[in-house]
Amino acid sequence: MKHTIPFHHGLIPLAVRSAALVLALASATVASAQTNNTKTGFNALIHITTGDDNTATGSLSLHDNTTGSLNTASGAGALVSNLTGSGNTAVGFSALSANTTANDNTAIGRAALENNTTGDENTAIGEQALLSNDAGIRNTATGRFALRDNDTGFNNTANGSHALESNTAGGNNTAAGAYALQSNTSGGSNTVNGVNALVDNTTGSSNTAIGFGALGNNTTGSSNVGLGLAAGQNVSNATNVIAIGTSGQNVSNSCYIGQIYSNVQPEVGIDPDRVTITSAGRLGRGNVSSRPYKHDIKPMEKASEALYALKPVSFRYHKEYDASQTIAFGLIAEEVAEVYPDLVGRNREGQPESVRYEQINAMLLNEFLKEHRRGEEQDCKIQEQDTTIAELRSEIRNLAATVNEQASELRKVSAQLQISNAATHVVSTNPR
Repeated sequence: MKHTIPFHHGLIPLAVRSAALVLALASATVASAQTNNTKTGFNALIHITTGDDNTATGSLSLHDNTTGSLNTASGAGALVSNLTGSGNTAVGFSALSANTTANDNTAIGRAALENNTTGDENTAIGEQALLSNDAGIRNTATGRFALRDNDTGFNNTANGSHALESNTAGGNNTAAGAYALQSNTSGGSNTVNGVNALVDNTTGSSNTAIGFGALGNNTTGSSNVGLGLAAGQNVSNATNVIAIGTSGQNVSNSCYIGQIYSNVQPEVGIDPDRVTITSAGRLGRGNVSSRPYKHDIKPMEKASEALYALKPVSFRYHKEYDASQTIAFGLIAEEVAEVYPDLVGRNREGQPESVRYEQINAMLLNEFLKEHRRGEEQDCKIQEQDTTIAELRSEIRNLAATVNEQASELRKVSAQLQISNAATHVVSTNPR
């Protein structure tokens, strides 16, 4: 009867392990038909049957191996439980000690790949590197505690102390740098290069972080890019954020690039789709005016009357901003802020630095339309007055005609009266 002796580091006290070894050795059987196997150490390779080209150096190294071939075990308990696994290399105390059937693994360091049983093609270099790996395949861990908690994760590469330390099931991750992706558990397809980069990530996937502390506070956000020292450190659970040389913000589908906002240069022309940038470094497309982007829509009314208090000036930019020294016309941001604070753009310190001329254009349009409406109203009033005057003139003409007719009638009556009076006078002066 053959005994398989678990040799997991730290789980069994030395005295207990020693007693178990004595019992195991008492009942162990030494198989035959060994070919090109080399063993040096207490009970190394004692159960080998048909396995070939194995090298065991160290107490209990390759102890349970029966048919596995091409294995190299150097260190007490290295590959102690291996049965049929082949092509494995274990160098270090308890390295690959739980491996049974897995193939082509390389473990160098105390307890490296200690719990691996069926996972193939893993490489662990460093104390407890890939310690908990069981069935994960094609992982590479270089550094103390690198990929230590990995269980079933696959195609991961961890290069640095504690890199991908907490990963259990996440796959296709690449972490280079101490503590890189340290908290990752199931997030996959992350690429990290830098100490503490993506250090708090747990389930976020498809992130790229390059630089010390890049995307360091991201936990569940996915498809983010952080490039530079502490780049994207304000991102925690947002997605599709690009932060280059700046801390960015936790706003999904956004882009932040440092050192652009402070790079002042005069506008040569106005592009209807020009790129805009906030003081936080967020890039975007300007002049978006569609209704779906807006709320609280209401008429401007008297708000545009603030324009009458503005003071346009002529000026030239300093030579470091405009070598041509071309004369320019515009407003002074500080003066505009005194009149209407919402018409200025502010820097990171909250100080007025630019004028929102596109807003002024809209206000000018409102004043123009107001004046146009007043002109139309006056035209309407004038037309109404003209109509009234025409009607009055017509009435006057009609009245004059009536008066003329009445005057003519009066003249006729007056003439008749004169004739009648003359006849009466003649009769009175000639009596019979």
